[in-house]
Amino acid sequence: MNTELKDAIEALEKEKNIMRETLFEAIENALLTACKNNFGKVDNIKVWVDRDTFEYFCVAEKEVVETKDDVEDDLLQIPLEEAVKIKPAIQVGDKIDVKINSQSFGRIATQIAKNVILQRIREEERSAIYDYYFSKQKSIVTGIVQRINGGSISVNLGRAEGLLNEKETVPGENLKPQDRIKVYVIDVRKTQRGPRILVSRTHPELVKKLFEQEVTEIQEGVVEIKSIAREPGSRTKIAVYSNDPRVDAVGACVGVNGIRVNNIVEELRGEKIDIINWDENPGNLIQNALSPAKIVAVFADPEEKTAKVVVPDYQLSLAIGREGQNARLAAKLTGYKIDIKSETQAKDAPGFRYEDYEDDEYYEEDYDEEYADNAEYAEEPESEYEGESEETDE
Repeated sequence: MNTELKDAIEALEKEKNIMRETLFEAIENALLTACKNNFGKVDNIKVWVDRDTFEYFCVAEKEVVETKDDVEDDLLQIPLEEAVKIKPAIQVGDKIDVKINSQSFGRIATQIAKNVILQRIREEERSAIYDYYFSKQKSIVTGIVQRINGGSISVNLGRAEGLLNEKETVPGENLKPQDRIKVYVIDVRKTQRGPRILVSRTHPELVKKLFEQEVTEIQEGVVEIKSIAREPGSRTKIAVYSNDPRVDAVGACVGVNGIRVNNIVEELRGEKIDIINWDENPGNLIQNALSPAKIVAVFADPEEKTAKVVVPDYQLSLAIGREGQNARLAAKLTGYKIDIKSETQAKDAPGFRYEDYEDDEYYEEDYDEEYADNAEYAEEPESEYEGESEETDE
C-alpha cells in the first residue's frame, strides 16, 4: 500500500472537503498529462489509481512483433522475446500492457503533473465552498469583521469571505474589526477567484431568521411570522400568529422576562422591536400594528387596501410616530395605505365618520359584523414588546 498517497488524500478530503474519488481522478489526469509531455502521445496509454491500495499504475498497450528489428515505435510495439517475460503465452500480433516507469519522467513532466493536481484541487475547493454557501443562501450565518474598505466591509464567514456592501450596512452601526456579527446571505455567485458571497445587515429576513433561531415555537411551527416591516437601525414591527390557542404568539417571541427578544435586540445593536398579534380582520390588524397608540375606529377597505383611522386627540402624535415612522411601519406591515386623523379632525373629514357609511350597502351588511369591534374605543393590545416607548420619542 502507498501510505504516503493514502495519508495525503485523506488529509485533503478532510481539510478541503473534496471527495476522494475527485482526488483519484485528479492524480490519474495528472499522470496522463505527464505521459503526453514525456512521450508526445497517449493514445495507447492507460493510467489508474487502485482505490484500495492507493498504488498508481501507468501502462502502455503494445503490439507484439517478432524481433527487435521489427519494432518501429517503442511506445507502440514490443519484441516477442521481451513480451514472453511478462506473459509467457503471448504470441506475435497480440496486444499486451507494458508498465511504464513514471519515475523516469523528466523534471518538466513531473512539474506539469504536479500543477495539474494542484489546479484540480483548487477548482474542487472553490466548488465545494460555493456549494456550501449556496446552500446557506436566504439564511443567516455568523462571521467576524475583517476589513473595512470605505463603506463596504469584508466579513470572515469561516471558509470564505462575505461582502457587506455599503447599502447593506445599518446606518449608524459602528462595526469594528474582530466584531462577531450575524448576517443574511442574499446572493452567492461563482467567479474565477472563488465564490462571491453578498451578505446583508439591513434585510428584513435577517430579523425573521433571528426569531426563528431564538424561538422554539417558531422552529416547531406552532408560531408563524406572518409579516415584518423594518427600518434598519431604528425599529422593526413583526406580526405573529399562533396555530395553537394555548400558545401566546407574542409571549413566545418575547420570552420570559423578555430574554428572547432582548437577545435579538442586542444582536441588532439596540434596534427597537414591536411584536404584535396577526389578525385576519384588517381592522384588528391595523389597530394592533399602530400600537402603542389607542385607536377609536378603523374604516378599512380590503379591495382598495386603504384604511382610515381615528385616534384620540392626545394620541395622534404617538400613532404617527417620530417623522411618521409608526404609521409608515404599520402600513408596510399590513399592506394597507393608512390615513390617520384625530377625533377633532375626523369630525369634518369625509370617510372618517360613521354616518359616511350609513347608506353604504357594504357597511350595512358586512362592516357591522366584521369591524364592529373597532367602532368603539379600542383596548390596548394584549401584549407587546416595544423596546423604548414611542411616547419618549415625541
